[in-house]
Amino acid sequence: MKIIIRVAEVLLGAIFLGAGLNGYAVLFGFEPFVPTSPAAMDFLGSGYLLALEKGIEIVAGLFLIIGRFVPLALVVLASLVVNIFAFHVFVDSELLLLAIVVALLEVFLAWCYRESFKGLFESQPVRKVN
Repeated sequence: MKIIIRVAEVLLGAIFLGAGLNGYAVLFGFEPFVPTSPAAMDFLGSGYLLALEKGIEIVAGLFLIIGRFVPLALVVLASLVVNIFAFHVFVDSELLLLAIVVALLEVFLAWCYRESFKGLFESQPVRKVN
């Protein structure tokens, strides 16, 4: 099972690292090296929103690939994954299959790391005061 989890981490990390680098290529005026959604690029524009999202994708993708701060990367990517999935379901279905794969990998890894997220769902978290 550890091998399957590691493969899922590297695969999801590679997808986000590639998407992030691809976005920066577009941001710097180069042609994208992997297919992009024209509707998504129109939505994100060429300003700070694109740079912010793609920067987050690169950092989180690297965390997943190297296997460090994986729960943090999953939490940070969760909102992006929901938006990517919703965008491709409702606006541009061209890359819907990739969005489904990304969503499934995110959910699978979140389930595998569920113990790490228990504190996020406590209504009265424990404060450690020195």
